[in-house]
Amino acid sequence: MRFSELGVRLAGETGINALMVDLGEALAVSADPAPLMLGGGNPAHIPAMETVWEERMKEIISDPALLRRTLAIYDPPRGNPGCLEALAGLLQREFGWSVGPENLAVTPGGQTAFFQLFNLFAGRTADGGKGRILFPLMPEYIGYADQSLERDTFTALKPRIEITGAHRFKYGIDFENLNVTPDIRALCVSRPTNPSGNVITDAEMQRLAELAAQHDIPLIIDNAYGWPFPGILFDEVAPLWTEHTIHVMSLSKFGLPGTRTAFVVGPPEVAAAVASMTAVTGLANGNFGQSIAGPLIESGEITRLSREVIRPFYLAKRDKALAAIAEFFPNTAPYSIHESGGAMFLWLWIKDSKRTSKEIYRTLKQRGVLVVPGEYFFFGLEDQDCPHRHECLRLSFAMDDNNVREGIRIISDELFGEWN
Repeated sequence: MRFSELGVRLAGETGINALMVDLGEALAVSADPAPLMLGGGNPAHIPAMETVWEERMKEIISDPALLRRTLAIYDPPRGNPGCLEALAGLLQREFGWSVGPENLAVTPGGQTAFFQLFNLFAGRTADGGKGRILFPLMPEYIGYADQSLERDTFTALKPRIEITGAHRFKYGIDFENLNVTPDIRALCVSRPTNPSGNVITDAEMQRLAELAAQHDIPLIIDNAYGWPFPGILFDEVAPLWTEHTIHVMSLSKFGLPGTRTAFVVGPPEVAAAVASMTAVTGLANGNFGQSIAGPLIESGEITRLSREVIRPFYLAKRDKALAAIAEFFPNTAPYSIHESGGAMFLWLWIKDSKRTSKEIYRTLKQRGVLVVPGEYFFFGLEDQDCPHRHECLRLSFAMDDNNVREGIRIISDELFGEWN
């Protein structure tokens, strides 16, 4: 069979597919012996949250009308009206945002939301030109890299690296070299950032918002790990809302990745466009995530759980992972960890590594430890010299603490086993 150019690209080797295959095989019941999974983005199984899901499932099953609506009725392409009303109310109460249901649309997961948004703004234009998406701060989420329908849609900026302490560093936006050319149709950042755990500062966000307003383009913000849910933010920062911002919020890291439910919050014309794209590509969204989370959103319980259960849980896991790094990595070794301001990852920089991160990944996989090589997170820089992209690994600390600790021990042995 002969695939189209787009088909060849999407069906071929991609970073996100490799990651999800590793994740699926690692978590398969038949996996024997199970690898030490420090690579995937699957959220942790938090007992207190699993109790919430069990209670919500019982409530849905015990209500025949709700069960019928959840399983046997299409919602509008924009999403369940009651759930949209509830989220708009939450954003008004929590943040003071002036939004209503007309600003919101549901999508089947954040990945789909970004596919829709990127292709809504970028690509061929009516005047024969081509719009692009600019990522002001690399590295960025692996799942964005292959989401454009056309090639060369993404462009990016290398980070400014600040050494913040012994074996610590932080990325910053290089505003001096940030040039928003006429072909740029949107800016995009995640906050906190997957893979590095970086939290873009309030001052940086304000400057990005000013650039977006100046050029009349959207600033798209991925809140997959941020506020108002799941709230895996360890740094104190303020959520940003302007008439040029578009937020994507997901239930995945709140503990419901299997429901594939996300929300786009933006100008009414953007929300309407996303709803129309959903109708074309999938008729409607799945109802299950909205049915489970809807009452939690309406009551505000979703933010309480994020602040009081989810955030402390991941903060404790992060601290244990950092303690394992300090225990096993030689103090004189040439490594550095990005300041962990949020999300569920540690970002390891092996300075001047003689092996690429892909080569290290393959060796660690043979030793039963799965990580994600850094190359995948530096898309949009193909025409730029950036050795740093080959020197980094993403490590997840979401899995069992003992497995994370053992994985870090093996990583240290692989990288610095003969270090003096």
